[in-house]
Amino acid sequence: MARILVQDDDLVLVLSWRENAAVRRGSVRVPLAAVRRVTVEPDWWRALRGVALHGVWVPGVLCLGTRGHPGGQDFVAVRPGSPVVCVELRPPAPFRLLAVSVRHDAEATAERLRRIAPHLDTSTPFRQPLPVAEEAQAS
Repeated sequence: MARILVQDDDLVLVLSWRENAAVRRGSVRVPLAAVRRVTVEPDWWRALRGVALHGVWVPGVLCLGTRGHPGGQDFVAVRPGSPVVCVELRPPAPFRLLAVSVRHDAEATAERLRRIAPHLDTSTPFRQPLPVAEEAQAS
């Protein structure tokens, strides 16, 4: 199962060797300054957005890899039955969201990240909705 770590000034999503083999990539590393908001989603499937691009998708068992949507791409490592720590990111991070199922206390993990990350957006405790392409074109 993937783990969220903080190393120096980076947030690192460390994948198990099986997860690395499945998505054919190493750890995901983003600067802590790119962290916009950290939330916990108790329902694992609500953390998924967009369509599967690359990775392993076994419905009801495992969702691991990259998902695309109008706002960019998300990286998910989600398993049913576990709450998901959702880390929203600012550009120039390669992803808009990191969604990770955690084995132990998700709220404690999220709170630790909130204390460490600088410049968090605390305007709302909820994730922001995805932009809708039709609405962006109309304005």
